[in-house]
Amino acid sequence: MKKNDYSIVAKGLKKSFGKLIVLDGVDIKVKRGTILALLGPNGAGKTTTVRIMATLLKADGGSVTIEGHDVSERPDKVRSVIGLTGQYAAVDEYLTGRENLRMIGRLYHLGKADVIRRTEELLEQFDLVEAADRTAKTYSGGMRRRLDLAASLIATPPVIFLDEPTTGLDPRSRLNLWDNIEKLAAEGTTILLTTQHLEEADRLANSIAVIDGGKVIAEGTADELKDKVGRERIQFTLETDADLKKAIKLVDGETLQVDEKRKSLSVVHDSGVYKLKDILEKFEKSKIRVANMSLAKPTLDDVFLQLTGHKATAENNNENGGKK
Repeated sequence: MKKNDYSIVAKGLKKSFGKLIVLDGVDIKVKRGTILALLGPNGAGKTTTVRIMATLLKADGGSVTIEGHDVSERPDKVRSVIGLTGQYAAVDEYLTGRENLRMIGRLYHLGKADVIRRTEELLEQFDLVEAADRTAKTYSGGMRRRLDLAASLIATPPVIFLDEPTTGLDPRSRLNLWDNIEKLAAEGTTILLTTQHLEEADRLANSIAVIDGGKVIAEGTADELKDKVGRERIQFTLETDADLKKAIKLVDGETLQVDEKRKSLSVVHDSGVYKLKDILEKFEKSKIRVANMSLAKPTLDDVFLQLTGHKATAENNNENGGKK
């Protein structure tokens, strides 16, 4: 892979807020025209990383280049090739959707004709034509997020930063936004996405980097990270409490999780299909009645749990003293 095949290159990024070390030598590369998802627990440094890359925050050490431009030496050049959508929609509530987009276009110093053309294109692309002349304060959360993303694209930047773009959205709005993000990637836009929705990373990302303790602790495709966990999960729901008690004794010694309220147990094993057959034969001999069962490969949630020690939760950003 040639150096110029990467749109984003961060080397040894460091950042502290007082005594709190947020980034401690972060290395990230994003290939041109791909989506990289940056995952990590609360306060891991995801938003701080994006803010440094977007020229909103200065690093204490290390370097970042965006499309070949050094963030610290040529911030103006970097700003000309990026778009940013933060955790909360940054739109003017008292302007209409169309007025918001035209205002951003003028701030990018686009010509009048280009502003009008791009505004209409983006209203169409993000399904906002009917609401274009309504004030943004009348928009739903999903519509505001779409308008915010559209605004970041007004100057057709080759690189987009999406920091928790689906925060607070209902499932339908989230799916709609995912569709738009996939279209951007298909058109060649390079995207760095921070998210706590593991399903989001699994669906959208070409590659994933997991950050914890101020460092990147794992990276690869979703499948590569799942392979590191390796083990499959077998789950049984039993008919009665008595069946559950007998089943627990029967599979004792395995990697076992039990939910007595739901009368379920799960077993983790390297060879799920063969283990499933073995357990079912034992259950049949012991006349243990099974209400339901499932066999699942590792998920990104399993990866996240194994790498960081806990499940992903909604971001509570204290990386910079609570500022977004």
